[in-house]
Amino acid sequence: MNDAFVARAQETLAKDTSVVPEFWQNKYKTEASVNWDKFYNRHTTNFFKDRHWTDREFEELRPGHTFSEQNPVLLEIGCGVGNFIWPVLERNPNLKVFACDFSPRAVGFVKAHEAYSEDRCHAFVCDITKDRLSDTIPPHSVDIVSAIFVFSALPPEKQAQAVKNITEILKPGGRVLFRDYAMYDLAQLRFKPGHKLEDNLYVRQDGTLSYYFTVERLRELFVQHGGMVEQENGYTVKRLVNVKKNIDSERIFAQAKFQAPIDSSAIDEAMAGTRLLDTSDAAQSDGMTMRTD
Repeated sequence: MNDAFVARAQETLAKDTSVVPEFWQNKYKTEASVNWDKFYNRHTTNFFKDRHWTDREFEELRPGHTFSEQNPVLLEIGCGVGNFIWPVLERNPNLKVFACDFSPRAVGFVKAHEAYSEDRCHAFVCDITKDRLSDTIPPHSVDIVSAIFVFSALPPEKQAQAVKNITEILKPGGRVLFRDYAMYDLAQLRFKPGHKLEDNLYVRQDGTLSYYFTVERLRELFVQHGGMVEQENGYTVKRLVNVKKNIDSERIFAQAKFQAPIDSSAIDEAMAGTRLLDTSDAAQSDGMTMRTD
């Protein structure tokens, strides 16, 4: 992103001064899982393509990597209908996968897939902002957590709780592989007035949320709140060309890797002020198909 592009993007965003009324903000945030369940009811397994690109971006997912030599355990949060799961299982025959989503319908599609087998994959419903992952997965047993286009669906005030949840099941030295929408992404710039809840947080026409990250926000979540070590944290830019729709622009994503420290006490110290709620405690954007997750 050059200075001229950033200046134009800032000018575009500055024009949108309206925000969604507080009642609707709260409704969209509290009904996030419901709206995603409705999304999968409409689109079933037909909306997203399988993510065959993930091993190009994250070497940890390639056969022969250090993690692959140890019969690793991977957790995918926000698994949807399994578009990440099936390619990674096919490439890594020794991998065990846990997969969760807060949409029961999405998890149902994963379990109904012909490749699903409890011997290698266990899918379960979980809202990572309040349901403890450690109720299903043994504490500190996971080598890799994939967080790919999932944190953007969470309200910002609940994202630190989700990080806390992850740290409880991640092994010392385990890694979080992160990719999501970044600030100034084309999808953010195309939102019309009436979709913004707060800075960098928008609601799509179908009621699902979309948050746009900065590297500073990721550092705040995973390093300051999560006590993890930042290995990579930056932006990746992909050019989007669609002659039919007269689109020639750039998609901007935040991509990062964070590692849990070998000394787990560092995580406990960092997370001391972050409370994870118990369950007992009370690209489609603006009408365009913009989701690439």
